[in-house]
Amino acid sequence: MKDGFIISLLSVLPRKLVSRTMGRATRIAFPPAMHRAFLRWYVRHYGVNLHECVGGIDDYRTVGEFFTRPLLPEARVIDEAADALVSPVDAKVYVVGRTEEGRLPQSPELDYAVQTLLGGDTRYSACEYIVLYLAPKDYHRVHSPREGAVLGYRYRPGGLWPVFPGATRRIRDLFARNERMVVRVQTDIGEIPVVMVGAFGVGRMSVVFADTVTNTGGAAEEHTFAEPLPIVRCGELGRFGMGSTVILLLPAGSVTWTVQPGQDVKLGQRLGSVRAP
Repeated sequence: MKDGFIISLLSVLPRKLVSRTMGRATRIAFPPAMHRAFLRWYVRHYGVNLHECVGGIDDYRTVGEFFTRPLLPEARVIDEAADALVSPVDAKVYVVGRTEEGRLPQSPELDYAVQTLLGGDTRYSACEYIVLYLAPKDYHRVHSPREGAVLGYRYRPGGLWPVFPGATRRIRDLFARNERMVVRVQTDIGEIPVVMVGAFGVGRMSVVFADTVTNTGGAAEEHTFAEPLPIVRCGELGRFGMGSTVILLLPAGSVTWTVQPGQDVKLGQRLGSVRAP
């Protein structure tokens, strides 16, 4: 099916309603035989590695539980070097670089405003950035790229367009228009916004330190903790109900990137080397 046709179809569908319906379906405990057959198909079709997750197919009551499955402790090696900025997720590097003009590349044809992505934060007109795309096979919990403290979070309701390459080439401001959860992590090199971006096909995101869940019809939220919450390197921040994309922003000049667009990365793998302010 052509990308253009999919986007045209989604433009007339109630994407949020459809996504919520799909989300409810992932939280239903279907008859065991049906549930097992679907998960076996999913594992084969997308190439999920069952050897690195806790338990097996029969240990997950719903598709949603399987999608947010935990990893075995030994499944990922965390780069503990003092200068390492590590990946917060399993993903493919979409774009990486530095901007001085307050805009991030979405595709060769389109870009979008950092301020809009962050829900109004104006501090990142000049910044380092990396966009990480999570595929259906990937582990879908989001972690901290460096040790520090969680200052708070910002939820911005939005659309739920898909984020596959055909969509990023056609839908203006896609990442800044979709549902977003921005977790603010203070580190030794400055504040790092960890931006979770929802997408069509559930759009449900949550954080581990609050009850806020996206795509439930709630209003925009912004919270700053009176006492910042300590977080270790690769400590868990949140989860995707399904999909999609994580964007990291860092102070300009604070990191030398060591990964390239198109590269697959794992949770805890070095993305770059940080420089003290």
